[in-house]
Amino acid sequence: MIFGLCDVNNFYVSCERSFNPALNNRPVIVLSNNDGCAVARSNEVKALGVKMGTPVHQIKGLIRQHDIKVFSSNYVLYADMSNRFRSIMNEYTPDVEEYSCDECFLGLDGFGHKNLIQYMHKMVRQLRVGVGLPVCVGLATSKTLSKVANHHAKSLQIPGSVLALFNDLQIKNALENLPVNEIWGVGRKHTEHLNKLGINTALQLRDADLKWIRKRFSVVMERTIMELRGESCIEINNMPEKKKQIVCTRSMANKTDDYQVLRKAVATHVDHACEKLRRQGSVAKYISVMLRTNGFSKGDRQYYPNLTLQLQYPSDDTREFTHAAMLGLDRIYRSEYLFKKCGVMLSDISDKGVVQYDLFKPKPKRSDDLMSAFDKINSRFGSGTVQSASVGFDKPFAMRANHTSPRFTSKWSDIIQAR
Repeated sequence: MIFGLCDVNNFYVSCERSFNPALNNRPVIVLSNNDGCAVARSNEVKALGVKMGTPVHQIKGLIRQHDIKVFSSNYVLYADMSNRFRSIMNEYTPDVEEYSCDECFLGLDGFGHKNLIQYMHKMVRQLRVGVGLPVCVGLATSKTLSKVANHHAKSLQIPGSVLALFNDLQIKNALENLPVNEIWGVGRKHTEHLNKLGINTALQLRDADLKWIRKRFSVVMERTIMELRGESCIEINNMPEKKKQIVCTRSMANKTDDYQVLRKAVATHVDHACEKLRRQGSVAKYISVMLRTNGFSKGDRQYYPNLTLQLQYPSDDTREFTHAAMLGLDRIYRSEYLFKKCGVMLSDISDKGVVQYDLFKPKPKRSDDLMSAFDKINSRFGSGTVQSASVGFDKPFAMRANHTSPRFTSKWSDIIQAR
């Protein structure tokens, strides 16, 4: 088995640079929702010591001093670039597993007749030239080792951005100075436990006794060791699992006690959650509605209500969930509190085709037809083209996004013009 791990370098920053070459070699930060924290940093910003998740108000002086370019998250652009990223990889292998929006595992069995490093060099160049995304690729005989190879390809700036770990010496050199917390699947608590046992590097973990490790941890850690030894224990999964819960929640730009604002915000979240539900061919039986005050505002009274309601039958109909959500909001809303966040969660999710309805009162087919038309229109003309009346036309709850770049790939007026 041969695996590859392809990862975009500083994905959000790279998406911004792809359409604005003036940002190359310049310090760039992309902010989280409501322009709160740094969630993507260029290498120039990392060199200044800015950590992931640093609140932007703490580094205002640094931003001015080094002329750091700041962007709000442009999720529409990033989603489209992610789709283009995956589509190019699908040209090189049919086995592509999406691990995140900017990272994919590649199954490369059957490509033994090719020089895999040169083959991946070609893909790296196509991603760079065709989409404008700089990537690194790690090759190995297991998923875990391919992650290690990718880590070193990126941190050591390997020429060609492709690193293969195929022989024992290469693997040993890659593992001997790699902290154990950098291994895929080894979390903070496991790292602390391993360190107490004298295991501080990936090489020490690889060479540990399997039975001894399994006794103190689990079969999962044993599997990690086998993977570090180059034995594949984790297969490529190119059929993403359906979500068991769907959560849509956002902080609002400003605190509010306005009931109508909260109604519109909750209805918007229901629209998005139901769209995701239908996209994976599922139905849900429960919807939970939640409100949150701002826990960081010490002068405010705090209130964190959450209410779950059950539908008569599992459904994917936005109208049914919106009706239930509004009933829930009515019951938990209190006018004496200032709310900063709201959201919904769909649960008890099952496949749509296995739901049994009332024999004497089957679900009307027009519900499916309406929701299908709903989704097709939004897919063709953009999210939010058709939405529930409860959402309204204005968005007083919309997140703060004062530094958003244009939607270069999805909005006609934002497309770059060659002159």
